[in-house]
Amino acid sequence: MQRIGLTGGIGSGKSTVASMLVQRGAALIDTDAIARSLTLPGGQAMGPIAAQFGQDLVQADGALDRDRMRQIVFQDASAKRRLEAILHPLIGMACDHQAAQAQDRDIVVFDVPLLVESGRWRARVDRVLVVDATEATQMSRVMARNGWSAEAVQAVIAQQASREARRAAADAVIFNEGLDLAQLQAEVDGLLQQWMAADRR
Repeated sequence: MQRIGLTGGIGSGKSTVASMLVQRGAALIDTDAIARSLTLPGGQAMGPIAAQFGQDLVQADGALDRDRMRQIVFQDASAKRRLEAILHPLIGMACDHQAAQAQDRDIVVFDVPLLVESGRWRARVDRVLVVDATEATQMSRVMARNGWSAEAVQAVIAQQASREARRAAADAVIFNEGLDLAQLQAEVDGLLQQWMAADRR
């Protein structure tokens, strides 16, 4: 089994690349989806989050108020660390469980937006694939997709690792700038063929 860590800044096209890898037979473990499930009503993280941050961050249905929490962690680095101390061990256990269920797959892709920032993922994967785009492109994509303001997108980008840091941590980079979907798929396929050939040597 080849374990690929997939990462990229917001609006880079990482999720599109993840879908293309799945189409080629990879199992996908999405850490963002795991984090969301942990903070839904009855999610494993909700009790510890309420104890740490207060019931006012729990919505009426029992889910995390994600918008309020996002504002808090953007403004307070210590709050971000406390939230991560709750979520990261639970996400890690869920990833291990899902990877164990995918033992029959040749490739398992771990989609980890904060792979570089966490510092722990490099040792858990065989290769790191970074999807990269210019900041201007990231901003235009997210503003069009999510309806966010430029300031909101810039705030997220500022919280993430720099493009340079991600590229430095990468075994391969797909520069997703000016590519249509067919061209992006060709980049993904070429990289997979190269890695599979290298593993057969």
